[in-house]
Amino acid sequence: MVTDSLSDMLARIRNAASVGHVSVAAPASRLNIRVADILKEEGYLEGYSVVEAGAKKTLNLTLRYSGQRRSRRPVVTDLRRISSPGRRVYCGKTEIPRVLSGLGVAILSTPKGVITGNQARRLGVGGEVLCYVW
Repeated sequence: MVTDSLSDMLARIRNAASVGHVSVAAPASRLNIRVADILKEEGYLEGYSVVEAGAKKTLNLTLRYSGQRRSRRPVVTDLRRISSPGRRVYCGKTEIPRVLSGLGVAILSTPKGVITGNQARRLGVGGEVLCYVW
């Protein structure tokens, strides 16, 4: 059993991208599905699908790469989990972090749902900083 499924999913994406896998499977949860949706919208993933195998749901993520054959590089350079079950990190609407001066994405859990840092700035809400992706 995994206590922090988001951390597990981010580690699986990081490991799969580092060795050049096309897809990776992760445990599905509402939070993981929403984070995968944000990663797809931001262009870090080609796509994802939810597969039901009995009582468990699995999230199949298709990673995105740039370049051809030998010069192929993963679009995801790194993923960093910020808030963890043992240490929650919150930010106000004026303290929303910019990842790599705007080149990366901060994913936040807010009262408006799980959204990116840019969307949270536009909506004027703060929340829990889940992770950084660049």
